[in-house]
Amino acid sequence: MKIQEAKVFVTCPDRNFVTLKIITNEGVYGLGDATLNGRELAVKAYLEDHLVPCLIGKDPANIEDIWQYFYRGAYWRRGPVTMAAIAAIDMALWDIKGKVLNTPVYNLLGGKSRKGVMVYGHANGKDIADTIDQVEKYIDKGYLAIRAQTGVPGLANTYGTSEKDKMYYEPATRGLPQECEWSTEKYLNYIPKLFKKLREKCGDDLHFLHDSHHRLTPIEAARLGKELEPYHLFWLEDTVPAELQEGFRIIRQHTTTPLAVGEVFNTIWDTHILFTEQLIDYIRMSVVHGGGLTHLKKIAAMAEVYHVKTGCHGPTDVSPITMAAALHFDISINNFGIQEYMRHTEKTDEVFCRTDDVYKFEKGYLFPGDKPGLGIDFNEDEAKKYSYEPAYLPINRKIDGTLFNW
Repeated sequence: MKIQEAKVFVTCPDRNFVTLKIITNEGVYGLGDATLNGRELAVKAYLEDHLVPCLIGKDPANIEDIWQYFYRGAYWRRGPVTMAAIAAIDMALWDIKGKVLNTPVYNLLGGKSRKGVMVYGHANGKDIADTIDQVEKYIDKGYLAIRAQTGVPGLANTYGTSEKDKMYYEPATRGLPQECEWSTEKYLNYIPKLFKKLREKCGDDLHFLHDSHHRLTPIEAARLGKELEPYHLFWLEDTVPAELQEGFRIIRQHTTTPLAVGEVFNTIWDTHILFTEQLIDYIRMSVVHGGGLTHLKKIAAMAEVYHVKTGCHGPTDVSPITMAAALHFDISINNFGIQEYMRHTEKTDEVFCRTDDVYKFEKGYLFPGDKPGLGIDFNEDEAKKYSYEPAYLPINRKIDGTLFNW
């Protein structure tokens, strides 16, 4: 069997997705996700101009060698564009292998390590009372874990909140980037009040998570983690920009609140200090931005040595292909922690032929289907109805106008 063709699709069923379809000379095809929010065409060009020509004629069974070919074989390594493109190829090859062997991908990764995959949803509100209302909606749906975000008084907009469909948070906007407003002081003074009220209202059994979105310094993050300790969060996520991994040493010295980071990481090299010094508790790399299943399995294995669990990034700016791949990964490894899960829109599910036999939600857990491969498909005709629409993630400024981390 040889790779005969590979096609890249960019479609926008409510938001942009980049999909790779690898087709063999025996008619078996595999699907991969290459979506990079706000930079979709850059990944499309990298695939079409540089990687796809090198794929033709290769044996799709040689997944490890093909991964190394595109990583080690390129002098310019790493980075989100490169790794999203490699991830798409990797997912598609695992999909093909599962179909050829007539078994779900999780069986190729070691089989099931658990019955289901615990997931968390996003509850957000304009203020604390509104956020509590949204949390209760997730409780009614059967969720066991919920990420809680709230608007902050005095700020026009706050990360993680939505004025539209609160079950579907999509920050990318058409046209030029939206400018958001930020005050660390207002945020730090308000967030502990949210979780105090949530525990009073919802009790101690529910798992709560919170995302700071890289907006704090290490000592500010340490303060927040310490003040949140009485409310025993499942994790406090992305407190500081993690390019400086050593910054987590300061946070770790001051708080026992579990720490999670990694959704913007691309390779295992982004994690080694965090792992070896046991500075975090959860690694959040996604299948699509972390180089695919092949690379993520290695990251999980290294994490396990240092008591770090996984918590894969899974918002609506990764396609249902990535979500399917993540579930095969999650259910197969021993050190799984939790999976982020935001529901896609009906249009998106139609394009990706997403039904309950691909994956289904029940009582706080997601369950991958038992179809061969990743178990998901792609409707090319449906995808053609939705042309690419340029969109940008926001930028962020402090109240005094200083450009800051979004």
